[in-house]
Amino acid sequence: MSESLVVCDVDEELVEKLRKFRFRKETNNAAIIMKIDKDRQLVILDEEHEDISPDDLKDELPERQPRYPLIFDYKYQHDDGRVSYPLCFIFSSPVGCRPEQQMMYAGSKNKLVQTVELTKVFEIRNTEDLTEEWLREKLGFFR
Repeated sequence: MSESLVVCDVDEELVEKLRKFRFRKETNNAAIIMKIDKDRQLVILDEEHEDISPDDLKDELPERQPRYPLIFDYKYQHDDGRVSYPLCFIFSSPVGCRPEQQMMYAGSKNKLVQTVELTKVFEIRNTEDLTEEWLREKLGFFR
């Protein structure tokens, strides 16, 4: 069944922006929110945010539309005191979205993850779930 899903390409300018984002030198939390341009069947940039917490970021996501994964460069303090800045990919697919939207986003998720070479991939079904505590818990598995 998944072979029949529309898999969208990733906009080349977005791919370049994401690669630069991955190697940025700043140490503040930052996010790139992406969406699908249905007419062009292309994953494109929706919004960029600097100095944003997971709790503030959830307010930027639509409650009833998938917003493509968001890339989140997050300052993470490990239990042993080390600090890292993992690049997190969070696929927001809220309950109540139109089924064709959910299928298009879900079908294109893996292509985007592979294109940008992401390893920390998470999904939320309710935008209210995106909190600092939730993200820390998810990152706890990557010690």
